[in-house]
Amino acid sequence: MSTSFKCTGWALLLACLSAISADAQRIGLGGNTKPTATKEAPAINYADPKEYEVAEVTVSGTQFLDPNSMISISGLKAGDKMRVPGPAISSSIKRMMDFGTLDDVEILATKVEGGKVWLNIHIKERPRLYTVTFSGIRKGERETLNDKVKLIKGRVITPTVIKNTQLVIKKHFMDKGFYNTSVKVVQIPDSTRGQATLNFTIDKGNKVKIDEIIIEGNEAIADSKLKRKLKKTKEKKLWHLFTPSKYIPKTYDEDKEKLIAYYRKNGYRDATIEFDSIQNEGQETIKILMRIEEGPKYFYRSITWSGNYLHTTDRLNIILGLKKGDVYNPEELDKKINGIPGGDVSSLYMDDGYLYFRALPVETSVLKDSIDIEIRIFEGKQATINRIILNGNTKTSDRVVLRELFTLPGQKFSKTELINTQRQLSQMGYFDPEKIQINPIPNQGDGTVDIEYTVEEKPSDQIELSGGWGGYIGFVGTLGLVFNNFSIRNIPNRSTWRPLPSGDGQKLSVRFQANGRQFQTYSLSFSEPWFGGKKPINFGVALTRTVYRITDFASMYTRVAAGRQTFIGSYYNNGITFSLGRRLKEPDRFLVLSHSLSLQRYRLDSLDFFSIGYNNGISNNITFNTTLSRNTLSDFQYPRSGSSFSLSATFTPPYSAFRTRDFSDEQEKFKLVEYHKWMFDASWYATITGKLVLSARAHMGFLGSYGDKVGLSPFGRFIVGGSGLAGQGSFALADQDIIGLRGYGDRKVGPLSPNGSLAGGGGVVYNKFVMELRYPVSLNPQATIFLLGFAEGGNNWGNYQDFNPFDIKRSAGVGARIFMPAFGLLGIDWGYGFDRIQGQNTRSGGQFHFTIGQQIR
Repeated sequence: MSTSFKCTGWALLLACLSAISADAQRIGLGGNTKPTATKEAPAINYADPKEYEVAEVTVSGTQFLDPNSMISISGLKAGDKMRVPGPAISSSIKRMMDFGTLDDVEILATKVEGGKVWLNIHIKERPRLYTVTFSGIRKGERETLNDKVKLIKGRVITPTVIKNTQLVIKKHFMDKGFYNTSVKVVQIPDSTRGQATLNFTIDKGNKVKIDEIIIEGNEAIADSKLKRKLKKTKEKKLWHLFTPSKYIPKTYDEDKEKLIAYYRKNGYRDATIEFDSIQNEGQETIKILMRIEEGPKYFYRSITWSGNYLHTTDRLNIILGLKKGDVYNPEELDKKINGIPGGDVSSLYMDDGYLYFRALPVETSVLKDSIDIEIRIFEGKQATINRIILNGNTKTSDRVVLRELFTLPGQKFSKTELINTQRQLSQMGYFDPEKIQINPIPNQGDGTVDIEYTVEEKPSDQIELSGGWGGYIGFVGTLGLVFNNFSIRNIPNRSTWRPLPSGDGQKLSVRFQANGRQFQTYSLSFSEPWFGGKKPINFGVALTRTVYRITDFASMYTRVAAGRQTFIGSYYNNGITFSLGRRLKEPDRFLVLSHSLSLQRYRLDSLDFFSIGYNNGISNNITFNTTLSRNTLSDFQYPRSGSSFSLSATFTPPYSAFRTRDFSDEQEKFKLVEYHKWMFDASWYATITGKLVLSARAHMGFLGSYGDKVGLSPFGRFIVGGSGLAGQGSFALADQDIIGLRGYGDRKVGPLSPNGSLAGGGGVVYNKFVMELRYPVSLNPQATIFLLGFAEGGNNWGNYQDFNPFDIKRSAGVGARIFMPAFGLLGIDWGYGFDRIQGQNTRSGGQFHFTIGQQIR
C-alpha cells in the first residue's frame, strides 16, 4: 500500500505542528482520491522530516492539460532534494492552484527507497464551458444577453467567471430599471466530455420607480430647479411622459454630478452632497433622500494675467468678457478661454499659428465670498502646416476633398479654420458628419504641424420613385435619379462606376414625371462645382420640357375613332438654363454669388391657363437671375446650428419700354414675357438642450412690373398652400414658385377665381414664417429620422393694394422626416389650419401632408 503525503484532518495537522508549520503540511491539498500504488512504500514520520531526492515526477488525472506543462508549473523535477514533509510540497500545490484551471491537486508518494522518493501529482481539472443558457426572461432578452455575456465555448469555468457573468447580467437589467434583479446559476456537468453547461436563472422583479425625491439643505436654489437638473432621475408623475421614473444607479450618480455642476455654475464653488440614501418603499418604489451643503456664493474680485507678451492685458480682458463682481463660474471661464471658436482667448492665439498656446486659470486667493484669479499663459511658438493627411475617402477623389479644405500646407495653423473645414466637409454631403475627425499632429522639432482628416463615406446618390393622385389628372408617376458625386473624367475608368462614374463631386440629375399623354415633364441637369479646376466656380446647365393637356370634363374619357383621348386644350414649355456661381472671400468665405440665364418658350393651345382670356399663343421668356446666399449650417440632413440666407432677383428685359404701340390682344401682349421678381429666404438653427433643435424660418417674395402698359405678368407667380410639393396635382407651370403652408389645401391660399382656381395664375406677393422644434430618433446616415412640431403662418395676395404682412393664415401641427440615401428626404405632417381662406366659411381644420425632397420654402 502506498504512503500519501496528505493531512486530512485537524487532528493530524496539530500532531505535525511541533516539527513544521501548518502550511508545509497541507500535502495533497483538497484531494479525496489516490491512485493505487503498485508497491508498498515505507511510512513517513511527519514528526521527523527527512531529506529525500526526487527520483521521478508523474501526473495523473489530466483530460485537456499537458502533463509536462503541469510538472513545469509545479516546480518539481527529478534530482531535486527536499525535506519531506516540507515547504516545497506546499509551494508546489499553491502554484498549481493559482494557475486557475484546476479544481483539486494532491501530491502522492508512490515509492520511497534508499533516500529517494517517487512523486505523483494527481489533479482534477475544472470543467470547460459547453454552452450558456438563460431562463426566466423573454427570447429577445436572451439574445441581448448572449451578445453582452460573450462567454466562449471551451473556456475554463472558474468562480470568477461565474461571478463576473452574474454581475454583467444584473447590471444589464438594473440599467433598465430592474433594481431588484437576482441571478442564480446552476452548473450542469457532462463528465464524459469534461464540460458543463451554465444555466442562469434570472428574476427581474418589477421595475423600481422613484416615489419621491427629498432634498434638504438647499436655500439658494429651489427644489423644483434642482430636480430638473436630475435629467434621468425623475419622480413618478403623470406628466413625465418622455422621462419615465426609474431608478438606475449609474444614471443617478451622473445626475448628482450634474446637480453639483449646476451649483458651481451659479457661484457655489464649495457645494457638495453631504449624504444621500435610498429607502425601499416596497418592491416597486423607492424614496431618495439627499442633503446638500451649499456653502457661500462666490464672485470674482480680480482677474490678472501673466506670461502674455503678444497681446495686452486690456485686449485679453475684452475677449474674456468677465469683470469684478461677476458670479464665479469655472465652466464659463473655461469656455471663454478655450470653448468659443473665433471668440475665445485660445482662438486669438491659435488662429495666428500659436498651436502650443496654453492658459491655466489659478485661484490665487479666496477671501470670504471673493476669489482672485490669475490666468497663466504659455504662448509658445507659431506652427506652420506641413502636410495634409486624408483617410477614409474611398470613393471621393483626394483632390475633391483637398480643394474644400481651409487649412493648406504653408499656412499658419488656425483653430477656427479647422472648425470651418469640418463644417465644409459636412456640407459636401459625401461623408457622415458624425464620423469626421480632425487630428493635428505637432512636430515641435521643426515648428510644423501635420493635420490628419479622417472621414467615412456615406451613400449620396438618390432615387425618387413615387406616385400620387393628381386630382382630375389622375395617377401621376415620378422617377428621378440624382448622382451627387458624378465624374465625367472617370467615364473610361470602369473601376469608379458605382453604378455610374463617381468621385469628382459633379452632380447629374434626371427626372421624369408623367400620367400617360395628359401630363409629362422631363428634366436633365448637370453641374460642376469647380469649373476649370482651380477656383470654386459652379457651372451648371439644365434642360426641361413640360406637356400638359386638359380633357373635356363633361366627357373626360371620350375616344375618337382611333382610340385616342380627346383633349380640348394644351400647354407646352421648353427651356434651357445656364448658371455660373462663385464663392466669395469677402466679407467671409460663406457667401456665394451666383447668376443664371434662362430661356423659356411657352405655347398655349385653346387653354385659358391663367383665367384671363389668354388661351392661344406663344410666349418667350428670357430671365437673368442673381442670387446672393450665405450658408453656415452644421449639417445638411439635420442641422443643429448655423443659418442660411438667400436673396435673389430675377429680371426680364423691359420690352414694353421699347414697344410704343398698344397691344391689340392678349396674345400680342404676352408674346414677350416681362417682370422682375424678388425672393428672400432665411433659416436659423440652434440647439436648445441635448439633441432638441429650434428652427426659425422666414420667406417672402414680390413680383413686379415695369409699368402699366403690360401690368403684372401672369407668369412667375406664387402658389401657396399644402405640402409645397411640385407634383401630385400641384404642378409648377409657367415659372411658378410653389410654397407650402401646412394645415391648408394645395394651391388654396390666395386670390381665387369663380371656378376655384387661383386667379391670374397665382399671387404677386407672399410671406411665410415658420417655427419648428426638432428631435432626432436616429442620426444614422443610412436612415436619418427626426420628429418635429411646428407653428407657421403665411398668405398670398393677388395685388399690392390688399397686401398686409400681418394678415397671415396660421397653422400648427406635428410631423416626421426620414432621410435615406437611396430615396432622399421623405416626410409626413399633420397640420391644423386655424383660419378661413377665400371660398370657405369655416376653419381649414386638420390635414395630412406628404413631402418628397428637401423643401426650400
